[in-house]
Amino acid sequence: MFEYKFIPERLQDFPDFSNLPWELSLNEWSKNELRVEEVQHGISRHPVVFVNYDGLLYVIKELPENIASKEYELLSQMQELNLPCVKPVGFAMLKRNISKFSILFTRYLEASVPYRSLFISNAVDQYQNHLLDAISGLLVQLHSNGFYWGDCSLSNILFRRDAGALQAYLVDAETAEYQLPRLSPMLRYHDLEIMQENILGELTELQTDENFTLSYPIQETGPYIQQRYRELWEEITREEVFTQTELFRVQERVRALNILGFSVKDIELKNEDYGNILKLRIFVSDRYFHRNQLMEITGLNAEERQAQQIINEIYELKANLAQTGNPNISMEAVAYYWLEHVYKTVIERLKPIIHKPSHSNITTDPIELYCQILEHKWYLSERAQHDVGHQAAVDDFIKRYG
Repeated sequence: MFEYKFIPERLQDFPDFSNLPWELSLNEWSKNELRVEEVQHGISRHPVVFVNYDGLLYVIKELPENIASKEYELLSQMQELNLPCVKPVGFAMLKRNISKFSILFTRYLEASVPYRSLFISNAVDQYQNHLLDAISGLLVQLHSNGFYWGDCSLSNILFRRDAGALQAYLVDAETAEYQLPRLSPMLRYHDLEIMQENILGELTELQTDENFTLSYPIQETGPYIQQRYRELWEEITREEVFTQTELFRVQERVRALNILGFSVKDIELKNEDYGNILKLRIFVSDRYFHRNQLMEITGLNAEERQAQQIINEIYELKANLAQTGNPNISMEAVAYYWLEHVYKTVIERLKPIIHKPSHSNITTDPIELYCQILEHKWYLSERAQHDVGHQAAVDDFIKRYG
């Protein structure tokens, strides 16, 4: 006996997936379903398949009864708060013979890699600190927004390249909880302990399988993430006390958080000691300050480090334009000039690389490729002791890597 029931309101603007072979277990789909594709992914405790609809990949995960709806709601809440997680699409109930299951549908996170690929390919040598910092940053984001994860592990995280670094995304929220008004210190501590235990186990397994160097310091990974987490948590949650003549420190505090990648949701000032002393507390919304800024002024959807790199270039361009006779030029006008005369020109030259087959060693993502051009331009300029310009950087990049 086979039955399935989709939740129509949860599947608006997406395929309804009703033409898939639900009478079979997901493990059997690869042999019987043309839509199924094999892609790079991490280890999952539940059956998972990837299906292609009109060129877009979706992830289908089979879970125990009623679990998919809970995970869908949690992922939806995270999405509303701009937290880095996979995009939820919908859920369904499934009955096969006498067993009942639930199904979760999410969008595939494009241009992402699982941790095993980084370690097995020895890419971790290049990304080690970025990878661990990305995990600590993800935990801080979740905790500061009231989410307890309950199963932080390398297997439940995907990583995206972000201007030479990595951005971590939550993939699995089965054990997560949303705590209001805030997450207790005990739950935060418990989450960190689970993270450390899970990661040590995963890296030990990889080392046992001889998939990466035996000298890798796996015992240090968990404590390192915890230390970075504490440093970051203290920075975003601490209160400052200052006098009314020191209001400039508010802006200093905001800038410090922006440098860490966090945007400021709200600022609370409390009068203490009859108004002579002010207490500052900042409420942090997310780690996408530069990403949001770039989206607002250019329409480009970049990762945070990519956006930070590009925003820095736009500010540099603004200074140059101001020196050449337009001192009051707006940031919006500079951004438009940069988009039309710098970014689009570079991307047009790079089209042969962007349209290369996916097996190429060079990324085909336009924004990431543009950031690599900026790095290459800096390298060439340092060597030449002057700014070589975008054109020369692109020419040399294509010559070397095209």
